[in-house]
Order: sequence, then C-alpha cells, then structure tokens
Amino acid sequence: MSYFLRKKIEMPSDESAIKGRDEALEVKPEHFVSGVSFVPPYPSGMQEIVLALGCFWGAERAFWSLPGVYATAVGYAGGFTKNPTYDEICSGMTGHTEVVRVVYDPVLTNLDALLQKFWESHDPTQGMRQGNDTGTQYRSAIYCSDAESLTVVQSSAAEYQKALSQAGYGDITTEIAPLAEFFFAETYHQQYLAKNPNGYCGLGGTGVTCPV
Repeated sequence: MSYFLRKKIEMPSDESAIKGRDEALEVKPEHFVSGVSFVPPYPSGMQEIVLALGCFWGAERAFWSLPGVYATAVGYAGGFTKNPTYDEICSGMTGHTEVVRVVYDPVLTNLDALLQKFWESHDPTQGMRQGNDTGTQYRSAIYCSDAESLTVVQSSAAEYQKALSQAGYGDITTEIAPLAEFFFAETYHQQYLAKNPNGYCGLGGTGVTCPV
C-alpha cells in the first residue's frame, strides 16, 4: 500500500494536518433549487444538523426537497484545517469529512425524520469509506449544534444499531459529536446534482429500515 493511499484512509493529527487559511472561501449564497440564502443568518426558529454520508453531492440532494427543510449547503467539518479547499480535503490531510448542513423548521419536521433519511441513505458501518469512495472525507458523521440534538442522535443510533445487527451488519462507525466548525465548500459543489443532473451520485443504503 502506498503512502498516499495510507494517508487518505487514516486521520491526520492536528500537528500534521494542512494549516489552511484565515480567509473563508467565497460562495454564491443563493440556493440553486429553492432560491433562498443558504448562508446565515437564517429565519428565526430554524434549527440545523450537519450530516456526512459519503460524497456530499448525493447527500445534499437527499435532503433539499424533504418537507420542512428550509435550506441545505455542502461543506467540510470534523477536521483540523481552517477554511480548507476541496483539493486539500481530497488529500486526506485535513481531517474533514464531506458534509451537508440541513437547516429545518421544527414546526414542519423534526430531527427524527431527518435522521431516518440519514441512516437509510448510506451504510454507516463502513469506516473511512462509502461504497467505492475511500478516504477520510467519506466517513459517516453527525455533528450537532446543541446538547438536546446530541441526545436524540445518540438514541437514534442505538435504535438503528439494533436493526442493523438483526440484518447481519456490523457496528455503526458514524462519528457523533458537537459541531466545532462548518466550512462552506466551493460554489460549484453547492446543489451540484441540480446543476448537473447526470453527475455522479454514490449514495446507497443498506436496505435496513430505521425505526422512528
């Protein structure tokens, strides 16, 4: 196994990670599908969850049309590099995973419904990969903005683990943690599959239903 491949599937340390930059990447804030701004501030009362389930192109499409979802945006989270670029993410030396930020109206939907979509849309037992996509940026993760959401997520993971185990799958490897920081991905990645309907989508679940 080459050093480059090894580097892609092992998390770097804070010391070895690419340092990044102080300036945030510029993004065009208009959502290509809905037309709303996916950059904060969001309307009063909105809540958010940050999810990683493989390549973020397909992951974002899975959520932008769900009832109660106000906006979605793709980006990077869970690593060390400040304001990383896509090329840096793909090197495996930032520690970030590809994520979709889901901003939703809790009056119209709830976190359980979003988590059901999350669990059923990918295989959360695969570690540093999703299907044929291999690397730290493809690991499964859920990042929460408050303690209440974290409790809901942990409970949901425990329930889905029971269903997966009964179906013969292994342990869930999804990283569940408070959200430290979210960095927007470049504009061309935002709502990519709406702009490029025939583009690549590696999303695929286990076929195991998530209890709600």
